[in-house]
Amino acid sequence: MFTGLVEEVGTIQEIRTSGKAIHLKMRAASILGDVALGDSISVNGICLTVTHFDGGSFTVDVVPETMRRTALHELSVGSPVNLERAMAMGQRFGGHIVSGHIDGIGQITEIVDEDIAKVVRIKAMPDVLRYLVEKGSITIDGVSLTVMDVASDSFRVSVIPHTWQVTVLRHRRIGSVVNLECDIIGKYVERLLLPYAPGEVKGKQNITLEYLQQNGFA
Repeated sequence: MFTGLVEEVGTIQEIRTSGKAIHLKMRAASILGDVALGDSISVNGICLTVTHFDGGSFTVDVVPETMRRTALHELSVGSPVNLERAMAMGQRFGGHIVSGHIDGIGQITEIVDEDIAKVVRIKAMPDVLRYLVEKGSITIDGVSLTVMDVASDSFRVSVIPHTWQVTVLRHRRIGSVVNLECDIIGKYVERLLLPYAPGEVKGKQNITLEYLQQNGFA
């Protein structure tokens, strides 16, 4: 689990293909201070597992499913990437709950200066937009941001100067493809409200609008 607060911007050193999978080697510094084999590290918002490391780099394996669902295919040797270690218990929780499991990709269609902020519009699929609400949370390439507003085919975020400068967002341009992860709470709420699919075990009553009304919740 992550918070969406990027710790460091690393650099892709090597990309090796293995069929539809890839092996990524990344240059890093501060996040390697306490790294161990099997640790989870968020790379542009994607939870990946450390398979090898040394004093200045680490390697991860990327399976075909992750390649299909993310913007990793946009990376090349030399590309900067946002890095964050899994959060530790007992520290301040400055972002929001981020699983590192990407819901889909989006495309930047507009970047506008608004005083000190960069207002970015991102086109996204309905399967992503359905979970976004104004002033809710969204993770873009691993960066925890607040949704400014939501349109029928896109949403906007307002990025402060610090976040723009210390993450890979500063390298993004109109047309750039980004990884998106919605707030996981919305997905759980939706699941609780939906009927069971055919073949699923009905362990207890489904939560429906009628059920909520009957019990005084709606």
